[in-house]
Amino acid sequence: MDEVNVSNLNRETKKVREEILIKKEEIDSKYLYLFVKRIFDIFGSLIGLVVLSPLFLIVAYKIKKEDPSGPIFFSQERVGKTFKMYKFRSMCVDAEEQLDKLLQHNEVQGAMFKMKEDPRVTKIGKFIRRTSIDELPQLWNVLNGDMSLVGPRPPLSREVSEYSDYAKQRLLVKPGCTGLWQVSGRNHVGFDEMVDLDLKYITNQSIINDVLIIVKTFKIILMPNGAY
Repeated sequence: MDEVNVSNLNRETKKVREEILIKKEEIDSKYLYLFVKRIFDIFGSLIGLVVLSPLFLIVAYKIKKEDPSGPIFFSQERVGKTFKMYKFRSMCVDAEEQLDKLLQHNEVQGAMFKMKEDPRVTKIGKFIRRTSIDELPQLWNVLNGDMSLVGPRPPLSREVSEYSDYAKQRLLVKPGCTGLWQVSGRNHVGFDEMVDLDLKYITNQSIINDVLIIVKTFKIILMPNGAY
């Protein structure tokens, strides 16, 4: 592709990403879908918490064995509506305090921090992050109504402060434990592409699409696709 065509493509992409594509009223008007989705979330999270409870105990034991003085769970304020999101702790206890020193090593562009060889990650943390097991306590957030099983990744407030109006559209729906971004390469996908995938999901929401994403998520847990 020559330089002129590349330049035109970049301009077209930039133009699309400056547009507001989604209206909140249209999302809220999907009453039947939202009702069924919430029922699906309640039963799905309840079943998940019960069935996965033996795995929870094993992971909790491994975390405590590696660091007896540290907590098993990690909670962090996330934005959708503001809520505390729960995960298995996969990093050292003072990970948040160390973040400022590592920002210069960020390996993705945009309002998101990712570092493949993050020195804050524990031994058990590397495994549960690679397999996405660290995310499973978010089933409690789903049951509580803060999150959905499927939806955009819940961002941090410092990330949202850097969002364009285009990117802010991903906040129009409830955040999810998994989503189109997570099953499409995850950390191999940049921030702008993540936003595009989230907006694609939002504009094509359906129970069938949610089920397909959940099925793909199970496959990724068994065959990781780039989480770290």
